This record gives sequence, C-alpha cells and structure tokens, in this order.
Amino acid sequence: MSVLPIHTYGDPVLRQEAKPVERINNELRTFLRDMAETMVYGKGIGLAAPQVGESLSLMVVDLSLGEKPDKVIALINPRILGKEGEQSREEGCLSIPDIHGDVIRAAEVGVHFRDIEGQERELECRDLLARVILHEVDHLQGRLFVDRLSPLKRRMLQGKLRKLAKNFR
Repeated sequence: MSVLPIHTYGDPVLRQEAKPVERINNELRTFLRDMAETMVYGKGIGLAAPQVGESLSLMVVDLSLGEKPDKVIALINPRILGKEGEQSREEGCLSIPDIHGDVIRAAEVGVHFRDIEGQERELECRDLLARVILHEVDHLQGRLFVDRLSPLKRRMLQGKLRKLAKNFR
C-alpha cells in the first residue's frame, strides 16, 4: 500500500463530476486500499477519489481514524437513496487544509453502493457517518464543503481560498 498525493483547492479535478466505475478488479481494490491508507495518514475520516486525482466514483470512510482498519468502508458508485432531518456541524477537508466551517446536512441518509468485492449494498447512516457520506458524495459531484458555507463565511474565507488556489498552480 502507498500514500497518494492529495489534490488541493484549485485543482480542476475537484470540480469535475466523477465517472462511474465500470469494472471492479484487483487494480481497483489496490487503489481503494491506497486511498484508505492516504486517508488515515492525513488524519481524515473520509476520502473521495477526486481528492487523489482520479475522477472516479469511489470513496472510503473510517470514523475510527485508523484505529480499527477492519471498519473502513469502501463505497463504489455510491448513490443517495434518501435524506431525513437536519444537523449543523463544523467540517474540514483534506483538500482544503486549515479551513473549517459549519455546514448544514441531513441527519440521516440511505446510500446504495457496491463494496470492494462488487456486491450491491445499502447502508442507513446517521449523524457523523451521514455527514461524511454526504461530504464525500459532494466531492464525487464536483462540489466542496466551502460551497455550502454561508455567503458571509465564504466572503471571510476568500483570501485563504485564493492563496490555496494560487499555491496549487
């Protein structure tokens, strides 16, 4: 396994809609394991493929911060089935370092996906897991958490975001 470079704010790949995965093979499984290692190394709890430069509909989630490697969830071609409730909580992102802000998201979501073996699955998520799934699905749609901040908060962060984008180039 290896740690992959994380693409940061300003990289066009973060604004592209991810392509569906057509084939699940050993190469893809290795890539998902590398994504999981990258997420843990970066001290994240979720990572989408565009964040490591691949515009593919893949994500990994680990609420244990690497403490329980068997608890990593790999979601291939995830699709939100439904949302309920509302929660507001501070979010950050490995692709937008040192920037945080309160984001309103659904409190519960249902998600359909294929697992690392290609089996179709559905998962009912609440609270933090729901938030992480929605955050990563946003990445797969070319959306970033800063897009969901209040207009005032976005204006306050403009300088930092411009600096991040400039550093990317």
